[in-house]
Amino acid sequence: MANTATRSFLQVAVTEEATPPLRVVQIEGLVILKIIKHCKEFSPALVTGQLLGLDVGSVLEVTNCFPFPIREEDEEVEAEGANYQLEMMRCLREVNVDNNTVGWYQSTMFGSFQTVELIETFMNYQENIRRCVCIIYDPSRANQGVLALKALKLSDTFMELYRTNTFKGEKLREKNLSFVDIFEEIPIKVSNSALISAFMNELEADTPVTQCDYDRLQLSTSPILERNVEFLIECMDDLSMEQQKFQFYYRNLSRQEAQKQAWLQKRRAENVARKNAGEESLPEEDPTNPIFKPIPEPSRLDSFLVTNQIANYCNQINGVAGQSFSRLYLMKALHEK
Repeated sequence: MANTATRSFLQVAVTEEATPPLRVVQIEGLVILKIIKHCKEFSPALVTGQLLGLDVGSVLEVTNCFPFPIREEDEEVEAEGANYQLEMMRCLREVNVDNNTVGWYQSTMFGSFQTVELIETFMNYQENIRRCVCIIYDPSRANQGVLALKALKLSDTFMELYRTNTFKGEKLREKNLSFVDIFEEIPIKVSNSALISAFMNELEADTPVTQCDYDRLQLSTSPILERNVEFLIECMDDLSMEQQKFQFYYRNLSRQEAQKQAWLQKRRAENVARKNAGEESLPEEDPTNPIFKPIPEPSRLDSFLVTNQIANYCNQINGVAGQSFSRLYLMKALHEK
């Protein structure tokens, strides 16, 4: 009996070491409603909250959540926020509710969430939680009839480079890492208990809806389109500044290489003269000379994030424009009839 228990424990230990990759984030419908309610109440201010649940194999189950109070940049306020989280977790544990942290959620406006702060938060969570996710909700897209809910995690390759802070061109080419490989989007599956599903079936009307929803035919999308284009222009300016940094770096690199070659030619000519005079040759490299000191290459992290954000804005503009064209063609057909 003891051997069986020992074997079972070892099997469990081996199973825990070989954890399967995260495939699905399963969220209960009540949790999604809480996230939407919290983000909409404080919109356009950005809010965050804690996700609670269980990590079961390749599925991350999110069964509960609670909001964080809006804090200011103050040490005392941050300490109060940490105490608030601990107190909430203690209260949930006392009422026998899942209190295991599996990540956090945050709101965004027009998809502008890909920042260095988000990456730093991910890395802080990764120190204590092996697999965590961030749920991103965009309340600005809810007016378009879109549930803009995403589950994101950092890729393993990116986290490895971020820990060593080596975002150089050679290292990125070695790891084959591009701007699209920073975040990994995990599919979301909405789950409800059987009791809630039965209750919703009872609430569903037996007869089809006869009231027409004319708001769906609204042709004006200029506010959404304008904001996305404005953010896109700002990102293009940021990308241009990042490109100027690299142009300045490569310009200094080529200037240093020219100075180095000129210095080497001068030193070689001097060594030839010393050799003819019977004197010892001088070393061709002088570590104390500034031209032999390597110029630090700027990090490519900011340019990667800006490029990723530009791609996000372009996708949103493409989606809004596609819906607008569909409405226009529909209205054209109705007018012709």
